[in-house]
Amino acid sequence: MKKTLIILGFITSILALILAVTPLSKMAYIPSIAALIFGVLAMYTSKGKPSSKKSIQLIFLMTIIALAVTTYKAVFNTVEVGNTEQLEQKEEQLEEESLDELEDLEID
Repeated sequence: MKKTLIILGFITSILALILAVTPLSKMAYIPSIAALIFGVLAMYTSKGKPSSKKSIQLIFLMTIIALAVTTYKAVFNTVEVGNTEQLEQKEEQLEEESLDELEDLEID
């Protein structure tokens, strides 16, 4: 049971790290929370047995890094809007062209 929880913790914490550095960083919270849960459960199941807890600590470390990067990107990332004048002109031009095409059609 402990090995399964550690493997699931590693998978979800690595997924959280990958999502944290991509533009999909807002989705990194879900695997981060899952990794924390798997890490706590693995720590709970290995409480009575003398064994190395380095892997569980690594799961927590990777998860904390992923959460820190995700939170940093959410707070300090600003969305910049580019030049919208060209887009508006193109939209008006397309609208005029579509109206011309509709007027040229003969309705039976």
